[in-house]
Amino acid sequence: MLRFVTAGESHGQALVAWLSGLPAGLPVDFGFVNRELHRRQLGYGRGGRQKIEKDKITALAGVRHGQTIGAPIALQIENRDWANWQNALPVEDTEGAEDTQRKLTAPRPGHADLAAALKFNWHDARYALERASARETAARVAAGAFAKLLLREFGAEVLSHVVAVGKVKLERAAVWDEIVAICGNLDSPLRCVDAATEAKMKREVDAVLRAGDSAGGIFEVVAHHVLPGLGSHAQWDEKLDGRLAQAVMSIQAVKAVEIGGGVASATSYGAEVQDEIRYDAAKKRYVHATNRAGGLEGGITNGEDVIVRGYLKPISTLRRPLQTADLVSKEAVKAAYERSDVCVVPAAGVVGEAMVALSLAAAFLEKFGGDSLAETRRNFESYQQQLDEF
Repeated sequence: MLRFVTAGESHGQALVAWLSGLPAGLPVDFGFVNRELHRRQLGYGRGGRQKIEKDKITALAGVRHGQTIGAPIALQIENRDWANWQNALPVEDTEGAEDTQRKLTAPRPGHADLAAALKFNWHDARYALERASARETAARVAAGAFAKLLLREFGAEVLSHVVAVGKVKLERAAVWDEIVAICGNLDSPLRCVDAATEAKMKREVDAVLRAGDSAGGIFEVVAHHVLPGLGSHAQWDEKLDGRLAQAVMSIQAVKAVEIGGGVASATSYGAEVQDEIRYDAAKKRYVHATNRAGGLEGGITNGEDVIVRGYLKPISTLRRPLQTADLVSKEAVKAAYERSDVCVVPAAGVVGEAMVALSLAAAFLEKFGGDSLAETRRNFESYQQQLDEF
């Protein structure tokens, strides 16, 4: 069973990811893992924090001689900004620490500040801010890179591109080769496959920045060459589309998730939505004429690309703050402002890739198992033979 958790605060010493369940013998490309972390930091509209942090992974356990050993994997990412916060957020209480705490008593609408303060009986939203911050997603991307390495061993790739920023939207479908190209171009400001649309998106971010506001958008994650049969129709919590939706919805600021053409399908007729089936004799596989289902039918992968969209609301920290109520005085005040981004849609797409990869890798290992990569491969190849003979 593939499991992962993260720990760490935005301005704490470090972020930590713990990942368990990967088979022994999986080669670990640390250059690839660090490149994934770098991709998360990119994107037009990011804030000053990205100039401070240079995210790199340190493996503390579970990897030896460049391979997984079948034991839990512990990963650490240093927070360079900790040097500016260690007096405000010390681990041990010290005399005079009260004066350096940088308390936050003006909760930001749309953030976890107020809800967490009420839940934990804090009259200071600092601790909620620190853990709820999207800085935590760096640890997810590190764990997701390991899941990607596993899937890659069996021919599957997971990438993303940006469909919309603010009110500017890509008005056509993207093909896999375009997505590969745009993900390989680290200079692309917003990772949109259409250059003209990307230029409009960039202008949208500029306008939002001038207004002291923030912009949301839509990212699309595509998992390519995923074989049929992952997930199950048998129980509600085994349906892979449901698990993917939860995984992507858990990303900070994501407020809706779409599988395939789900949104348009709801207002279409059946004949316009269902994907017709045919048999491809050359490939020895059943294929679909279209992929409106997004690669999943009945909670099971059907052999087409898995397509998941995340709908990202504008982030909650605004340079032109909204009205709020103080946690101590209860008086009407302006919401707190801390150094922040204006647009994070490309970065959220990289996090979406990680969450989709982790969900697919978990379903993959549930089906094929294996304490070692060699055992997993034998099981996988046996299933491939079953598909060929079907």
